[in-house]
Amino acid sequence: MSTNVPEDAAGLVEVARRAAEAAYAPYSDFLVGAVAVAADGRRFVGVNVENAAYGSTICAEAAAIAAAATTGVRQIDTIAVGCLSVAECYPCGNCRQLMREFGVTRVIVQDPEHGVREHPLEELLPHAFGPESLS
Repeated sequence: MSTNVPEDAAGLVEVARRAAEAAYAPYSDFLVGAVAVAADGRRFVGVNVENAAYGSTICAEAAAIAAAATTGVRQIDTIAVGCLSVAECYPCGNCRQLMREFGVTRVIVQDPEHGVREHPLEELLPHAFGPESLS
């Protein structure tokens, strides 16, 4: 875990938390928002979208990455995650793998004790499978 969290980290988590207000979570009431920051600095917001067929649910992180990809972004530096339903939440394994695909290096989550916590993706997804694994 990084102990030197940049000032913008708290702001990004706050943007994610505000986005979470629009999450569609009628089954779990687990409201999550995410912000993807592209390499060029553009920000893309996503929220979780639940479905009665649970496997069809879209995570906030995946929605934010998809929003970025829709505009042609292929390099995302940072993902920030904010939750309204719990004090702390982390991306699921599937989202961590999706982050790996888009080159995310920094993941910021809300932390009940310190406000925010920053992790390098490598810490959350050690020994990741990536494009180089296919050769």
